[in-house]
Amino acid sequence: MSLTDAQWTPIEPLLPDRMPKRGGRWRDHRQVIDAIAFKYHTGTPWMDLPEHFGTWKGAHNRLRKWATDGTWEQVFTALLAQADTEGNLDWVVSVDSTIVRARQHAAGARQKGPQ
Repeated sequence: MSLTDAQWTPIEPLLPDRMPKRGGRWRDHRQVIDAIAFKYHTGTPWMDLPEHFGTWKGAHNRLRKWATDGTWEQVFTALLAQADTEGNLDWVVSVDSTIVRARQHAAGARQKGPQ
């Protein structure tokens, strides 16, 4: 599972520069996104990522960094806007009026007998 050129083209300009302020050059963003997608698609633990994706720590750290600095939010917002513009996105709204009453123990009532 890897990104096609058509999938990669709209994402690439939204990602940060590969030369961070400190340290060396980052691994290719496309390869790291492929590693993250593989991990979540297969459910494999981080430490069991195949070697061709690079180190698992690099992919995991980039995932966390991009989550905190808002990079993923920008990417997802841009991709949703593009899909909506092209008509590839169907919005479904579901409203349900069902009421489910919880038992008294689930609602935070006393667990012990009367005192």
